[in-house]
Amino acid sequence: MMSMTCHNLDFGTRVLDLVAVGSSSNSSIERHSVKNHGKGFTSKVYGARRMVCCRQNISRARAFSTKTSEALLDGVGERTAPVLDLKKEAKSPISLGNLFDVVADDLQTLNQNLCSIVGAENPVLMSAAEQIFGAGGKRIRPALVFLVSRATAELAGLKDLTAKHRRLAEIIEMIHTASLIHDDVLDESDMRRGKETVHQLYGTRVAVLAGDFMFAQSSWYLANLENLEVIKLISQVIKDFASGEIKQASSLFDCDVELEEYLLKSFYKTASLIAASTKGAAIFSGADRSVTEQMYEFGKNLGLSFQVVDDILDFTQSAEQLGKPAGSDLAKGNLTAPVIFALEKEPKLREIIESEFCDTGSLDEAIKLVKQCGGIERAQELAQEKADLAIENLQCLPQSNFRLALQDMVMFNLERID
Repeated sequence: MMSMTCHNLDFGTRVLDLVAVGSSSNSSIERHSVKNHGKGFTSKVYGARRMVCCRQNISRARAFSTKTSEALLDGVGERTAPVLDLKKEAKSPISLGNLFDVVADDLQTLNQNLCSIVGAENPVLMSAAEQIFGAGGKRIRPALVFLVSRATAELAGLKDLTAKHRRLAEIIEMIHTASLIHDDVLDESDMRRGKETVHQLYGTRVAVLAGDFMFAQSSWYLANLENLEVIKLISQVIKDFASGEIKQASSLFDCDVELEEYLLKSFYKTASLIAASTKGAAIFSGADRSVTEQMYEFGKNLGLSFQVVDDILDFTQSAEQLGKPAGSDLAKGNLTAPVIFALEKEPKLREIIESEFCDTGSLDEAIKLVKQCGGIERAQELAQEKADLAIENLQCLPQSNFRLALQDMVMFNLERID
């Protein structure tokens, strides 16, 4: 049996629900298990109840608490969480290619349609679309739409995806792409995924207009879906993008920024679109409201976990791996989870950041301090916490290859930092 405790965390315009789940020995997930672990580990944040999400071919799984919503407000526990050593099977790491095998045909059709529906009316837009769509994107968001669509279709007795499922996936990728074009303009980024950005090639004016057109085109296709709930859902995402950018711009080099604010900004900029994608897919499958809400929570928690991992990689990977300069967020004054946690322990880090890295070598020193003060490890715990919640959200789905792929997507994200 499984017991569930829900805590609501009011983030201004939205209420994000945090779910803490305690499980007994007869509660399991086919590839992933959630178990109580350890005795009475306590700190300012974490209580005695801990959960671990593990995969058979993962050798290390971190324990963390989901007992109270204060974990988001006050930070992730003040100690490094225990590490469980699991027996490792001789399996290769999860790859996106393997994850997407079950929706490979769906993604191939999407790729064929994207450039034509975006750039058919203007050769400049076609060129811009080919640049961004051909820049090695992983198509994670439309893949999630297809996976959730097929997983929830089984609940409704659908034998195949509808045209609305497929159009939703295209709309989501268009919105995501438009946001990337505008992000690159705002961040003055010259490279994305190892290629020149649209504004670098065609100028800021064309890039802004291309992003605007893509938002408008996606909105037109969205209206033609003729589902008011989904229209409202996706429209909110576009509003959230702007809110996230404003929040980020208003808190640059602000060493007093709190974890709550970081999570809200991350929700606006990343998780909102993924949550809307997965919920919209379930709605078009005709799933019950309880299922569509769980799919929203899944997308939200997966999106937050993805953003935290991305922010960790900004400190741990090379410029070649990232496709942009390492530490670029910190250099621009955008303080992410690793920095927020490190600031709690290292006063010198505050001095360096507030100086806006005016001294030669100060950025490298700040990155070193973030690593030395446990900022990376505590951010990893936060990413793991969100991953466990995402796994719990999937338990409303029937067992299938599509559900397993969704579970593995959660684990793939965590493997990026192993």
